[in-house]
Amino acid sequence: MASTTSSTFLFLPIFVSLYIVLTSAGNFNQDFEITWGDGRAKILNNNNLLTLSLDKFSGSGFQSKNEYLYGKIDMQLKLVPGNSAGTVTAYYMSSKGTNWDEIDFEFLGNLSGDPYILHTNVFSQGKGNREQQFYLWFDPTADFHTYSILWNPQRILFSVDGTPIREFKNLESIGVPFPKNQAMRIYSSLWNADNWATRGGLIKTDWSKAPFTASYRNFNANACVWSGGKSSCKSNSPSSSSSSSSSSSWLRQELDLNGQQRLKWVQKNYMIYNYCIDKKRFPKGLPLECTSS
Repeated sequence: MASTTSSTFLFLPIFVSLYIVLTSAGNFNQDFEITWGDGRAKILNNNNLLTLSLDKFSGSGFQSKNEYLYGKIDMQLKLVPGNSAGTVTAYYMSSKGTNWDEIDFEFLGNLSGDPYILHTNVFSQGKGNREQQFYLWFDPTADFHTYSILWNPQRILFSVDGTPIREFKNLESIGVPFPKNQAMRIYSSLWNADNWATRGGLIKTDWSKAPFTASYRNFNANACVWSGGKSSCKSNSPSSSSSSSSSSSWLRQELDLNGQQRLKWVQKNYMIYNYCIDKKRFPKGLPLECTSS
């Protein structure tokens, strides 16, 4: 599994706790529960592999047993191979309620030989419309790749195999809501969305290729677990011991120069949609976070 190194991220002081929960990696039976699909989702290989399947009658999905309020979440996925047009593999974090927070990876299938589209979004207090979309620089169906969400009080970072592809900063100072008060579970599902997923719905799902299957392994969460109205991370005044703790370094991460350059490389070469430059969509002015330097 890809790991984040100090060449990508800087560590800054923050008011953090001494106690960070490290969820054991790879045991899907321990960390997740299958929530729908009537047998189409399976936990295999001594709890180290989870598969979701989709056929003409139903897709399938699972969710984490824990809720998290900040964390570094890693999962390796191998996406539906071949003609995956019309299918969507969603992997995201979300809270509940009408003013929910959400951090999204969605993988939009395509015809054989055409690239997947990686769709990302951030919801805060029920408001989304912050889509950025990317092609990937590899075939995501040939092998497993690591997709990561880093969520701390300053920023949300989306990464692929340790390479940052998107950063959503905390800009509450200029009136942009930021997810910070609602605990989120991890969710994933494989479902049919051929009314919009591939070329705006022009390409439909070829059910002769079903069942479609996506695979998951090497889950890891270095995170604050929320349970019983309390976080496993207790806010304290600055502590030299906590600020130097490697287990809590994700709480203080930001992109260093190398990480910023890699982010720019991805966005220059592989980004295919960015809401922040879509003036036709926002004729009254781009969202505040898009105009902040």
